[in-house]
Amino acid sequence: MIHRSPCDNVAVPDVSLPHFVLGALRAQGERAAVVDGPSGRMLTAAQVVAQTERFAASLATRGFRKGDVLAILSPNVPEYACVFLGTNLVGGIVTTLNPLYTRDEVAHQLTETGARILFTVGPLLPQAIAAAAGTPVEEIIVLGEGEGATPYAALMRETGPVPAVAIDPADDLAALPYSSGTSGVPKGVMLTHRNLVAQLCQAEPTRPQVTDSVILAALPFFHIYGMMLILMLGLRVAAKLVTMARWDFEVFLDCVQKYRVTYAPLVPPIVLALAKHPLVDKYDLSSLETIGSGAAPLGQEVEEACARRVGCAIYQGYGMTELAGASITNIDSLGFSRSGSVGVCWPLMEARLVDPETGLDAPPGGRGELWMRGPNVMRGYWRRPDATAETITPDGWLRTGDVAHVDADGYFFIVDRVKELIKHNAYQIAPAELEAVLLTHPSIADAAVIPSPDEETGEVPKAFVVLKSPIDTDAILAFVAERVAPYKKIRRIEVVEAIPKSPSGKILRRKLVEQERARLAV
Repeated sequence: MIHRSPCDNVAVPDVSLPHFVLGALRAQGERAAVVDGPSGRMLTAAQVVAQTERFAASLATRGFRKGDVLAILSPNVPEYACVFLGTNLVGGIVTTLNPLYTRDEVAHQLTETGARILFTVGPLLPQAIAAAAGTPVEEIIVLGEGEGATPYAALMRETGPVPAVAIDPADDLAALPYSSGTSGVPKGVMLTHRNLVAQLCQAEPTRPQVTDSVILAALPFFHIYGMMLILMLGLRVAAKLVTMARWDFEVFLDCVQKYRVTYAPLVPPIVLALAKHPLVDKYDLSSLETIGSGAAPLGQEVEEACARRVGCAIYQGYGMTELAGASITNIDSLGFSRSGSVGVCWPLMEARLVDPETGLDAPPGGRGELWMRGPNVMRGYWRRPDATAETITPDGWLRTGDVAHVDADGYFFIVDRVKELIKHNAYQIAPAELEAVLLTHPSIADAAVIPSPDEETGEVPKAFVVLKSPIDTDAILAFVAERVAPYKKIRRIEVVEAIPKSPSGKILRRKLVEQERARLAV
C-alpha cells in the first residue's frame, strides 16, 4: 500500500537553490538574518545577499568553475550561508565536513570529492592545513586570519562581476554531504538543486514560518538537518537565525532567553535534557512556541514531559541525508499531529512498508522497511554506483533501512532498523568504519561493533573483540579514540572467543544486538 501526504498542493519551481533562497532575503534589507548567539555578531539580510554574491565573484576570478567542489570545515557561523550559496551561484558543489573530524577523516573526504578550495575558521586552520596537504585542495580560505590561508575578508574586498552560470536544477549538483546510508562507510550523497529546492517547498506548508520567527540554529550546518531545515529554510522564510558555534546546554538556554527564540529544532538528547535538567528552571523559555525533534527516535514519555515542563508544542519528524532532509513529520498547523509518532508523509512524498525478506508490501497494520519516493530523493552516492543500486530501486524508491509501522490514520512510527548504523546523539556511526580501525591493532584478531542502548545519547558503539595477544581493553579504547572523531569513540568493549558469522563470512550483527539488549534488560 502506498501512503501519500494529506496536503499535496505544492509546486517545485525550476530554479537553482541560491535563486530560491535569496529571493526572499532581497526584500528584507537591514533586517537581522543570522546572529552569532554568544557574541551577538550579526549579518543582515542585505549583507547575506551581498557577501554571497561577492564570494561567488571571487571564486570565479580564481578559475573555480561549474562542477568544481568546495569543502566547508566550520562550526555554525553567520558566513556559512554566504560560502555555501556563493559556491552554488557559480555552479559549484559544496561538501560539508564535521569540525570534529580527525585530520585523516578530513583528508579522505577532500581527496574523494576532489575539493579545490577549503573554507574553514581560525581555530581549525592548523588542522585544515595539515589535512589538505597532498589532496587536490589548491587554496584555503579562512574566516579570520592565519598563515597559509586567504582571509575571507580579502575576498569581500575583491571586485568583479558575478558570472552568469546556467544551472540545470534537475541535473546539476548543489551539495555533497556525507552519510553512511544503510550500511558501510560514509559516502557522498549527491543532491541536486532540484532536490534541495523541493525539500524547502515541501517544508514550508508543514511548518509555517513568518518573518518575525526567531529560530535557534544550534544543530550543525554540516548535517542535513541543520543545513536544510534550519539554515536554508530559515533564510528562505526570512526568519532570524541565532547560531551557536559549539554545543553548550547553558549557552543554549541563555540564547533562547536572550533572543526570545520562538522555534528550536533539536534532537532527542536535548529534548531529554529540557525535560530533566535542573538548569532549565533558571531560564525564561516562555518565548518558545515550538520544538521540533528529529535525526533519531524520541520516546513518547520524553516528548510529553518536555512539552509540559517548557510549555510549548513539540513535534517529531523523520528524514535522512539521502532525502535531502525530511520526508515525514507531524503538521500541527494543518491538524495532523500525534504524540509518539513521526507524523504523516510530506507533500509530494510517497511511502510504503516492504518486507525486507520477500520484497512484498507488508500487510496492513504490519511492520516493514520504510521505502520512500519523491522529488527530494538523492541522485545517488558519489562515485558509488554499486551502493546507489542497493539503495534506490529502478523505479525510484529509496530503501531507508528503517523499520516502521503506520496506523489507520496514516501516522508513521519508527520502531527498528534494518540498517546497521549506530545513532549516537543523532550522529550516524558506521560499525564497519570502527571495525576497520580495530583490525589494524596488532593484538586484535577479529572484531564487531554494534549499537548499545544508552538513555542519554540513544546509542553508543560497543565493540566485541577477539584477541591475538593479551591487552588491557582501555588501551584498545584509547587506540580507537586517537583515530576517529570524538563522537565515534567506542564506549563499551567486550572480549569474546569468536565473532558470530554467516557461512559467507558476514558478521551476524543482529545476533550480537539481541544479546546486548537481553543483557541490559536483566
